[in-house]
Amino acid sequence: MKFTDLGLNASLLKAIKAQGYDTPTPIQQKAIPLVIEGKDVLAAAQTGTGKTAGFTLPLLERLSLTQPKMHKKQIRALVLTPTRELAAQVAESIETYGKYTPYRSTVIFGGVGINPQLATLRKGVDIVIATPGRLLDIAGQGGIDFSRVECLILDEADRMLDMGFINDIKKLMKLMPQKRQTLLFSATFSPEIKKLAASLLRNPSLVEVARENKTADQISQVVHLVDKRRKRELLSQLIKTKDWKQVLVFTRTKHVANKLTKELEEYGISAAAIHGNKSQGARTKALAAFKANEIRVLVATDIAARGIDIDQLPHVVNYELPNVPEDYVHRIGRTGRAGQSGEAVSLVCVDEHQLLRNIEKFTKSDIEKVDIEAFRPDPDIKAEPIQNGRGGGGGRRGGGGNGGGSRNKPRSNASHANNGGSRDGARSRNRSRNRNRSEG
Repeated sequence: MKFTDLGLNASLLKAIKAQGYDTPTPIQQKAIPLVIEGKDVLAAAQTGTGKTAGFTLPLLERLSLTQPKMHKKQIRALVLTPTRELAAQVAESIETYGKYTPYRSTVIFGGVGINPQLATLRKGVDIVIATPGRLLDIAGQGGIDFSRVECLILDEADRMLDMGFINDIKKLMKLMPQKRQTLLFSATFSPEIKKLAASLLRNPSLVEVARENKTADQISQVVHLVDKRRKRELLSQLIKTKDWKQVLVFTRTKHVANKLTKELEEYGISAAAIHGNKSQGARTKALAAFKANEIRVLVATDIAARGIDIDQLPHVVNYELPNVPEDYVHRIGRTGRAGQSGEAVSLVCVDEHQLLRNIEKFTKSDIEKVDIEAFRPDPDIKAEPIQNGRGGGGGRRGGGGNGGGSRNKPRSNASHANNGGSRDGARSRNRSRNRNRSEG
């Protein structure tokens, strides 16, 4: 199947050709015709499968089918995302594929001034890509009119629920017209997602191309066992001896991200960190420098890294394993995108052995363990509880790290390494949501 077989107009096909694409991915093949038909869609797709184009292309096609007279502040389409980076990525996709169309779009998120966003909306736009918190703030000021919304898209809805945005989403839904097309994209079809879909979608078509617990075949995975205190040394050696030019490194907490970035810089390796405590300007600048190969290492926490889409990113390193196994799949999915090969390396200390077992059980695979003789762990070191979200700036769950926050309902896979981790997810829904508004 080719893009020319999907019912897209000449302007969109011209933009697709300019990007060098010819064959749609499985999610695009399945979703695009359904969206063009006007159906509601509930879709699950593994990261890196091309799902963003899977909804932006047919959205632009749908807008071309009608040309209603609109008042300023009225918009025709809304895309909700959980993070600023993902919102920016979607906006870039719409700009790229809508290059030869007349539609105007803008991206709205927190962390930057609200007045320029209000000014852009007053001029009139067709498509808004936004995080829920800031959009709700703008709606409260009368800065946007949802009464003519034709299509609503929730991207990475599972992560929006994780971040406590459910109440904001419900408030926004009350402002939308009942007669609209709704698309919901999620990495999982969890009970919570199914419940949300049932409340928003009308007789949705189901699209699923891969289970969320399956890692991409083109990504090689390896684990190096190492003492916690020697992780930075090993990472530095791998980068230098293997001459890695572009490495995305994940940590659990903002504190470790900052500390590691400073240590890498001191070791002569250019690096930058992105997380929820960084200003939007700093995050955008760091990501742009990384994409341009001006820095070798980008150190990120899970929420801040959501939406990072870099063509042919060769290396992802789990400096610390995530507490939730499915986040491992999302992390390593930053490489090996669009059919390219990639390498995922995990540096695992004794404290994280249970987390590793949880990941292998979740993905139904045994990850190769490779000993590096000079870094073999000390067998006398005993495992210690992973104090997630305490004293070090917090993690994705329970500590406010990355602009994230506790899930209203804890996930099933244990977040306690070796039965010793602190219990997360105990904060109230309102505190979680209010904290998350800094991301939105």
